[in-house]
Amino acid sequence: MSPPLDRSPWRDTFIYASDNRSTVLGGLWVAEGVTNANLYSMLEIFCLFTDTFDLCDSSERLVERDGQPLKPGNYYIFTAGSTTITDEAALTRTLSLPSGTRVTPFTDAVRQRDRRCVITGRPARLAHLNSWDTFEATHIFPLAYEEYWNDFGYRRWITVPPANESDGTINSVQNGILLDSDIQCLFDSYTLAINPDDNYKIVCFAPNTLDFNIAGRHLDQTFLDNPHRPVDQFLRWHFRQAVLVNMRGAGEACFETDFPPGSDMIGEIMSGAKAAERMEFELFTRFNAMEDRA
Repeated sequence: MSPPLDRSPWRDTFIYASDNRSTVLGGLWVAEGVTNANLYSMLEIFCLFTDTFDLCDSSERLVERDGQPLKPGNYYIFTAGSTTITDEAALTRTLSLPSGTRVTPFTDAVRQRDRRCVITGRPARLAHLNSWDTFEATHIFPLAYEEYWNDFGYRRWITVPPANESDGTINSVQNGILLDSDIQCLFDSYTLAINPDDNYKIVCFAPNTLDFNIAGRHLDQTFLDNPHRPVDQFLRWHFRQAVLVNMRGAGEACFETDFPPGSDMIGEIMSGAKAAERMEFELFTRFNAMEDRA
């Protein structure tokens, strides 16, 4: 069965302007751990406000900016100013498994630092044998967008550069986390993210199809105390992307990633949503990671 064209089918919560209750501004599926305050902060990511705003539920009750669990339903924005949807671009991303000499030190550093999936907590029990099956060292900010990384100065937050300067700061261990393979798929597709501004809470944007009960959990303190852990700015960037992709309008397209042997992968990508952007990502993921830079 083909995936939905956008991310709205599983939503149970919808956002409207109080003066236009027929047009959906966005929405979400309310996962475990999402609070009223979280909804306010996420709205401030994909909406632009010229004045302060409040939310009311379908019974016209004021929704406080507090830690109470968010209830599914319709919510209405009340403001004396204007509300518009941001046109900030979300960087297209799909499953990425970069390899090559530039990435090998990054992979080794992430494995040795984490030695478990940082989201589920599942340990890599055969790590001492250098067996890492079902674990992936994952870039938080994708390697495919290294030019964007450099142009907008993301390197300035790196304090632990890679051992080889030629590998580029994007391959610092501070831009990586070790994840279960299944969790990596969700992370790469922005289906889950880590909110560093809410005690490193794991936020899920779609119903969990895995056996892991992760929504609403927080990264453990041992991981956070590591001086080589991921930089908050990169987790914040990824969380922001997840909000834009999942909550704005009808949500961004869902991409097919299961291409059976013999299938026309390029043809399917080019006939799908955001074909040019996705093809560019796929090509850079495969080739840019393998470049040796002097």
